[in-house]
Amino acid sequence: MGETTRARLAAVAAPTLVGVAVLLAWQAGCRLWHIPPYLMPAPGDIGAALMQNGWALLHALRSTLLVTMIALGLSAVLGVLVAFLLVQSRMIERSLMPYVIVMQVTPIVAVAPLIIILVKTTLPALVICATLIAIFPIISNTLQGLRSVDPGLAAFFRMHKATRVQTLLRLQVPSAVPMFMAGLRISSGLALVGAVVAEFVAGTGGNSAGLAYEILQSGFQMDIPRMFAALALITLAGLVLYGVMAGLQQWVLRRWHEHG
Repeated sequence: MGETTRARLAAVAAPTLVGVAVLLAWQAGCRLWHIPPYLMPAPGDIGAALMQNGWALLHALRSTLLVTMIALGLSAVLGVLVAFLLVQSRMIERSLMPYVIVMQVTPIVAVAPLIIILVKTTLPALVICATLIAIFPIISNTLQGLRSVDPGLAAFFRMHKATRVQTLLRLQVPSAVPMFMAGLRISSGLALVGAVVAEFVAGTGGNSAGLAYEILQSGFQMDIPRMFAALALITLAGLVLYGVMAGLQQWVLRRWHEHG
């Protein structure tokens, strides 16, 4: 077994063992101190609730992931376009960047009710809320990447009288790829958070109900194991999404270095 293979197995085994140990300690603590499920359900109770309500929770997960993926795609496209605009001149950046920062630091729970009122359809309203949370890392990382070009290459392009579009597409965009991928990985988690927060604020039910609605309903019904099962699905979805984006980043950067 090679050193690389052992390192990969250790990277997977170490957090897995920690997680198993935490779950076993949690289960033992709940049984030892006779903690009722409506206060703190044991992992066994959460697993049973997940099995009993599996289809409903998976349907809710699908709705949440739909909002997440649409918001992530919009964040990627709009974030890159905004970064392209900001990089054109320092004056444009100084004029618009404060508003981008204001959009980031404003709590989404404060503006989400207004968005939901103005946008009558539920899905677009949820997507807008999630996009507002997820777009900032893409803008900031892409902008930093576009500005982090090699000075020698920039001088070479100026010497050959390259146009602004040629400099952007052939020099700045390739230089920004690693930073853009890092921002996309960060935004994937923020898009999921934004989707859940927007669902909490909207409180939508019916066929478009997401996991946040399931958590709210479980809380109202004092079905705490089902609430924790929904939380577990959100956590699992976040981990899988982060892993997929990390793998995509590694694949893109490997090809980027090969062609660099």
